[in-house]
Amino acid sequence: MSMTSAPLAALRDAFTRSRDMDASLSDRLDAYSSAVRKLIPSYADAVDRLVARLATSGAGAVGPQPGEPMPPFIMPDEEGRLVSLDELLRHGPVALTFHRGHWCPWCRISIGALVQVHSKIERVGGRVAAIMPERQNFAAAFKAEAKAPFPVLTDMDNGYALSLGLAIWVGRDLNRLLVSYGLSLPDYQGNDTWMLPIPATFVVGRDGRVRARFVDPDFRRRMSIEGLISALVDALTRLHEPWQTDRREDSLSAYASAANRFIRRG
Repeated sequence: MSMTSAPLAALRDAFTRSRDMDASLSDRLDAYSSAVRKLIPSYADAVDRLVARLATSGAGAVGPQPGEPMPPFIMPDEEGRLVSLDELLRHGPVALTFHRGHWCPWCRISIGALVQVHSKIERVGGRVAAIMPERQNFAAAFKAEAKAPFPVLTDMDNGYALSLGLAIWVGRDLNRLLVSYGLSLPDYQGNDTWMLPIPATFVVGRDGRVRARFVDPDFRRRMSIEGLISALVDALTRLHEPWQTDRREDSLSAYASAANRFIRRG
């Protein structure tokens, strides 16, 4: 059942108010979640069921923990340029933030909050890179709307998220509801799996090891801005032995090959 014009307009107004609140990221996200529950309770109920299913299955529990190496990657950015984890870490610790897509209001609020504090992140010597499973034109739109000064990388077919245990199936309920709202993940991602990443955040030190992580199967919650900046500062101020673990050239080659397939897709 499609959304009528009145609830849709009210939801857009709620998004703008939540995004522009002079409040913490958590409060902004909660404000929008409350509006969704009031205006489209069927969607909020479907999300609750999804979150309960993911929590029961332990979604997101695996993947690199603090002190462990962050697996390497090479992904295309919003301009099609290949970017590696090594390249990002060359300039300092980096916060890798996963996002569901350009269409996701919670992701749009989150990236906006990161943009607002980006100058502070740079002053402490940190970097940010956003990761999403959408094709280049949608990654570019996501970056342009937020006016993000950091790269937005495409994780084709959720390959990297899958390797970290972060990719989840949205389920029949959300599939049906998203389609009824005119949202088509196959068009955005170039596949028909209806999978999305858990919007996790990993703060990675220059030695390639995870310093902090936030992984919550409830996509309405994100790592706090204060926690992210604190973790970046900690990664800069603490002394660590260089990462000696072999990063495996075959893994890098696999991601380079996948990234080139993305570029050829256009």
